[in-house]
Amino acid sequence: MARYNGPVCRLCRREEMKLFLKGDRCYTEKCAYERRAYAPGQHGNARRRKRSDYGEQLREKQKVRRIYGILERQFRNYYVMASQMKGVTGENLLQLLERRLDNVVYRLGLACNRAEARQLVLHRHVEVDGRRVNIPSFLVKKGAEIQIREKSRSIAKIADSLGGVDRRGVPGWLELDKENFRGKMVELPSREDISLQIREQLIVELYSK
Repeated sequence: MARYNGPVCRLCRREEMKLFLKGDRCYTEKCAYERRAYAPGQHGNARRRKRSDYGEQLREKQKVRRIYGILERQFRNYYVMASQMKGVTGENLLQLLERRLDNVVYRLGLACNRAEARQLVLHRHVEVDGRRVNIPSFLVKKGAEIQIREKSRSIAKIADSLGGVDRRGVPGWLELDKENFRGKMVELPSREDISLQIREQLIVELYSK
C-alpha cells in the first residue's frame, strides 16, 4: 500500500500544529514548526481567508489521517466501523485509531514515532501475547501484552526510544515494563486519555453528508 514519503515537517506546518511525526526532534529547537509556524509554500506566510465549514471539517480529517499515517480509504473504513459500534461515533473512531498496533508500540515508547513503530511491526520485531504480528493495523485488545522479540532487543533505535520515554510519557491505559521491553493494554483508551488537539465531531459531520 502506498504511503507518504515526502518531508513530514511541512505536514505539521500545513495543519498549523505539531503532529510529532519526527519523534524526539519535535521536542527540540530544531523542530521546523517552532521555527516557521506558518503554512509551507510561496504564499504560506500571507494572510489567509477564513475557512468555510467544509474547509474546517476537511482540515480536521486530514490532520488526523496524517497523525496516524493512514490513507483515505482505510480511514473511511475506520469511520464505518466506528459508526456501527455502540456509543459516540467520534470517540469510537479515535479509540480504534489508538488501538492500532503501530500506535500502541509508539505510545509505549518502543519507537520514537509512528512511522518507526510501523516499520518495527512490518519487520516482525513485535509480538502480541507471545505471537509475532506484522500487521500495523492489528487492533490490540484489552489485556493484551505487547513486547519486542528477544532477538530484536539489541536494536539501537529501540533502546534510544525507551531512553526518551520519560519525556514523552506513557498514557494511563497502557502499562510499560521498560526493563523487559514489554507493555500491556490495561484498559481501552477513552476520550479523556487522548490528549491530541482533535475535534472529532467535525470528521463525523464531514462523512455524514
